[in-house]
Formats: sequence, C-alpha cells, structure tokens
Amino acid sequence: MLEQLINFLKQARPIPPGDVGKIGHYLQTRSVKEGEVLIEMDQSARELYFITSGILKIIGVNSKSDTVIRFFIPENHLCTILYSFQNNVPSTESVIAACDTEVIVITHKILDNINNEVPYFKEMLNGIMQQALLKKIAIMSTYLGEDATTRYHHFLQQQPHVANRVSLHDIASYLEITPQSLSRIRRGVK
Repeated sequence: MLEQLINFLKQARPIPPGDVGKIGHYLQTRSVKEGEVLIEMDQSARELYFITSGILKIIGVNSKSDTVIRFFIPENHLCTILYSFQNNVPSTESVIAACDTEVIVITHKILDNINNEVPYFKEMLNGIMQQALLKKIAIMSTYLGEDATTRYHHFLQQQPHVANRVSLHDIASYLEITPQSLSRIRRGVK
C-alpha cells in the first residue's frame, strides 16, 4: 500500500528513498465496507484518504434538496472534503464507501509529522489536490446542459473503471436521473 502511495506522489516530484521511510512511518491503513461513512455531512473532515483499492463517493445536496452523488473517487487518488479538512469547519458533503475499499488514512497530526520531516511534502500535496480539483471540474463540466443519454455516455468514457463497480442506483444519482431512466438508457446502449 505504501508503494502505491509513493508511486502516486512521485508523479508530482521525485521522492528520495530516505523520505519514503519518513512518510511511511506515520501512515495507517483502514478497510471500509460498502456503505460505511468516512466523513459525515455537518461534521468536520478530520482525515484525508489515499484509496489503494475500491471507490469512495462524495455525497451532497442539490438545488432541489435531493441527496446526490457528486463524485466517485477510485483507487490511486486522494479523497477528503478539502475545505472542511483544511479549515476545520463542518462539511457540506459526506464521503461514503461505494464498494469495499482499502485506504491509507492521513490525519492532521500525521500530516504535521510528515510535513516536519519532509519539508516539501505540504507543497507537493497541495499541488496534487489542486490538480485533482481541476480534473473534477473538467469532468463535471462535460455533463452541463447535456441530456441523460449523453451524460451516461460521457460517464462511460470518462470513468469506465467506476461504471462496473458501483451500483446502478449510485450511477443514476451521480447523473441526476432516475434509476428507471438509467435502465432504459442502458438497454438502448447495448
């Protein structure tokens, strides 16, 4: 699991072997079952997760006050409610396991310890999270103004690694269509 995280981090910058041990020394792993809540809406996000296997989903409330899935976060990505995590304020969203998932857990204390021993870690992590936010925005913008069938096709193209691993109900929620509409669209795709 540590090797997976280090390989992910190395995409942003080289990490000397001595720093790998310093980073790994503090990390904790956790197994979460499908449906388990990692970050509760209205609670402060106290942990950052690196997903080593599985998928997490970020859930929020849309303009109609319906609970919807905003994002799926697959393995080899970081996940938290960033504003809540960085500012220690209540989260406006939840993080829930979309399927059985393995994560590396990074708390504020762990992050402080790593930042003290690996001075470039904070800047590297901030850069990675900024790029991830830009990618999320780009993905979500492809759905704007599109009909349900087009949104589903975009989803299959952009996130095929998610499509077969989460429930159809979750996909429908993410695309903001009814499960019945999704079933009709899927029948038409085959």
